[in-house]
Amino acid sequence: MSPEKNPKKLTFAFCTYNRAKRLENLVSAMRAQSCPIPFEILAVDNNSSDATDEVLKQLTQLPGPVLRCVHEPNQGIVAARNRAIQEAIASDILVFIDDDELPLNGLLEAVVHAFNNEGAECVGGRIDIDFTNYNRPKWLDDELLGFLGALDHGNQAFWIEDNSTPVWAGNIAYDMSLFRNDPALRFDRRYDRKGKTIGGGEDVMMFNVLLQQKHRIRYRPDMAILHAVEPWRIRRHYFLEVHFLAGYRGAVNDFPVYDRTYLGIPPFLISQIARQTWQWLALACAVKHSLRQAMNVSYSLGQICGCFSRWKNKILTNN
Repeated sequence: MSPEKNPKKLTFAFCTYNRAKRLENLVSAMRAQSCPIPFEILAVDNNSSDATDEVLKQLTQLPGPVLRCVHEPNQGIVAARNRAIQEAIASDILVFIDDDELPLNGLLEAVVHAFNNEGAECVGGRIDIDFTNYNRPKWLDDELLGFLGALDHGNQAFWIEDNSTPVWAGNIAYDMSLFRNDPALRFDRRYDRKGKTIGGGEDVMMFNVLLQQKHRIRYRPDMAILHAVEPWRIRRHYFLEVHFLAGYRGAVNDFPVYDRTYLGIPPFLISQIARQTWQWLALACAVKHSLRQAMNVSYSLGQICGCFSRWKNKILTNN
């Protein structure tokens, strides 16, 4: 029997911005992971203005897997994630976790097993929301948790074949040969998120590219993290803004060009938002359901504003 082929090195990375108070617990939990292959921890400081640099320097002195720290001066999650790819390019596996998360036991074991034993090229896992520090409001249905980063596709591992079961960059691992073999394969700067702003979508675009290229994407429920959502996100307005920005960015960057438009806006978007608004008004007495419908209205409004913005920029460019 031939010996099992093990990757030589795994990089367990997080990008961080102004969350110095969370870093000690995060790095401690990362170091406590059991892993069948050697691994390092990579911290990408995305131009933090708090005590992040000082805290990270102190944490490098503690025992356990090596903590390697780099400073990325270009603000934005896309620049930070792409810097992590650059720093880990010699590794065999890159695992991403966010600075507001904690890995649960068995995460790295699940990752290595998926690559070594199942032939995965990308692996994503479960994301649970941590409500221990505040009460979950009654209006926050389970179906809304996904917009806070929650992800649970069930208790069985499976191969992901389409975008109905996505995996996100807050808990994902990549075979680094993907990036070594294709230098153009990087997180999309058009879907950036800077500092404490919301929105983004760079992980959605990366997921879609890997799907289109027919790479082997695996879901592992035993690859799990706990995500601490900041209280300011547990507000109805946050859900509306996220959907507006998603609609806006999608329209600006990826919307088809239609022959018939009004100020760049295709007529079907106008009828769509009218229909969505009417449905929202009809549900206004049911707070839970009306919020979900209001999110649809906000998304459609974002699309309209994005189409108009694209049309206006084209006019200015041509002039």
